[in-house]
Amino acid sequence: MPRDRLYGEPKDPIAPFQFDAAVVNVFDDMLRRSIPLYEETIRRQAQLIERYYQDGTRIYDLGCSNGNLGMETSRAMGGRPFDMVAVDSSAPMLAAYRERLTKAQQSGRIDLRCGDIRETGIERASVVALNFTLQFVPPDHRDAMVARIYDGLVPKGLFLFCEKLDHTDAAVAALQQSMYYGFKKENGYSDLEISQKREALEAILVPDTLEAHLERIKWAGFRTVDVWLKWFNFAALIAFK
Repeated sequence: MPRDRLYGEPKDPIAPFQFDAAVVNVFDDMLRRSIPLYEETIRRQAQLIERYYQDGTRIYDLGCSNGNLGMETSRAMGGRPFDMVAVDSSAPMLAAYRERLTKAQQSGRIDLRCGDIRETGIERASVVALNFTLQFVPPDHRDAMVARIYDGLVPKGLFLFCEKLDHTDAAVAALQQSMYYGFKKENGYSDLEISQKREALEAILVPDTLEAHLERIKWAGFRTVDVWLKWFNFAALIAFK
């Protein structure tokens, strides 16, 4: 796995972050060193998908990137047929995903689509996953995005959601950020890398509070919502229609 050193040398200016070929090349290393409990989250989501997938429906992975959830879902489902639609706006990410599917001989089970998730039709879904993606959607489009997910789910459908969080209390927000930067340093990122990555993501990754997410999910109509995993400023949620 190539090591993420994208911000290891000083950059001037620091370009806005984008999911281009350079990021795709180191993406799995970036995920594991930047998102606490990432592999645990994906593994458990795949198990939830296997449990709640309804035959004859679809699974949607919105903001699928290079396909970690899809690949893990394929393993969890074993030989059971399923229909997954995986959507991302990054062509390089989908190219990497397509290569993985070809090598694993799973191309027929997952439909890859390049496009804006805000414009993706969601139909006959028993599971929709939205992992670390809503934070990149303009804030004034987020309510509508979650409402569309609700509308596209069949009765008893499952919404899987992970996101980086903000906090309304400045002291708590500062504590969470400090713990997160400590996590990244433990995983080998330097102060320079952390600082430059933060600047590259400024105004692109805009987190909400957990309370805002819960309110949005309930407003959309979900009958039950639960935070099943939380690590300082990261959380994983499940919601049922």
